[in-house]
Amino acid sequence: MASLVLFLILLVAAMSTPAAHCHGNVGFKLKLTHVDAGTSYTKVQLLRRAVARSKARVAALQAVAAVADPVAAARVLVTASTGEYLVGLAIGTPPLYYTAIMDTGSDLIWTQCAPCLLCADQPAPYFDAKASATYRALPCRSPRCGQLYYPACFQRVCVYQYYYGDSASTAGVLANETFTFGAGNSTKVRVPNVSFGCGSINAGDLANSSGMVGFGRGPLSLVSQLGPSRFSYCLTSYLSPTPSRLYFGAFANLNSTNTSSSSGSPVQSTPFVVNPALPSMYFLSLRGISLGTRRLPIDPLAFAINDDGTGGVVIDSGTSITWLQQDAYEAVRRGLLSAIPLPAMNDTDIGLDTCFQWPPPPNVTVTVPDFVFHFYGANMTLPPENYMLIASTTGYLCLAMVPSGVGTIIGNYQQQNLHILYDIANSFLSFVPAPCDII
Repeated sequence: MASLVLFLILLVAAMSTPAAHCHGNVGFKLKLTHVDAGTSYTKVQLLRRAVARSKARVAALQAVAAVADPVAAARVLVTASTGEYLVGLAIGTPPLYYTAIMDTGSDLIWTQCAPCLLCADQPAPYFDAKASATYRALPCRSPRCGQLYYPACFQRVCVYQYYYGDSASTAGVLANETFTFGAGNSTKVRVPNVSFGCGSINAGDLANSSGMVGFGRGPLSLVSQLGPSRFSYCLTSYLSPTPSRLYFGAFANLNSTNTSSSSGSPVQSTPFVVNPALPSMYFLSLRGISLGTRRLPIDPLAFAINDDGTGGVVIDSGTSITWLQQDAYEAVRRGLLSAIPLPAMNDTDIGLDTCFQWPPPPNVTVTVPDFVFHFYGANMTLPPENYMLIASTTGYLCLAMVPSGVGTIIGNYQQQNLHILYDIANSFLSFVPAPCDII
């Protein structure tokens, strides 16, 4: 039935299109709005919601792993998401402004389109291809159509279906359209012939947005289509009222960021690692973990990509708290139990496993050590507020990480107040501590 509905939509939506082309040196900057921004949630409630989103990803992974092959399970690990950050942009001529989920774990750019026979609620009207003077559906033989994971064709029009592993999906027509970025500020740019999915059959939670913008390493992602292939972001803390920032192309650099603190930390860089089973994901070479100056006894194989494509370490903006490979998580847990002289708590209402009573007694001094990810050629040092949750009103101090039986994902909670640059063209990740609320 779904296929029949899709075919009927295609009969309405199909149009001819010119060939896609390279867009050259496009640069702009955008605000990144957290999905819970502007709400009345307390810090504890915000963190509980973040943990719940991560737990949902764990549940999706376990469900797929029980019935599918390991590579399929690994794909769910990095793509099951309800979204963490939203970007604003405009599509079509005249432009229709809307928000979309920024997702570094996927490639496709898509929005919900009219007529929308199965769609999620959204704050903006569904995009109407008929009302845009620059919309062109792509033919089946177009290069962009061939870059889909599962390209399909109906009446010479390219159609797509994407599944995100958490019951979210989109299906519709692959088309070219004019996109506008940076609306309302001095970096506003209009870019023609951006390939995107015009979805008429969609399911899942869009976090009160209208679609998704893929920032992965694949050819259909926004960063790959527009060029040069680089972007950066600086994520403010969960409690900051200031939006985070996304920089694209020529605006994506760390040259002016090294004024973050009195420590004057230098910019550090580590190469991306290619996982042939998941080539669009941002894998890194993690060599070890330290708590303060103490290197934890973790076998480096805990962070290795397995022959079947499972395992490895991914950095991702769309995951809230970090999923740490099980053996590494246990080593971190033991290290914290040794370093923090407080009674341990195994069960809290926030859903985390490694917790301590808080605040400490008056006669007990607690020094929480820094957490260090030792990457190939770079060390990412996290202050306690980037990996521990301190909530004195509810009586706990918790590790903001959860164990994973499949691999490691470094989530956005651990990336707060770091300016992080993804240089896809040169295949490396750079980062430096930064005051993200003022840069």
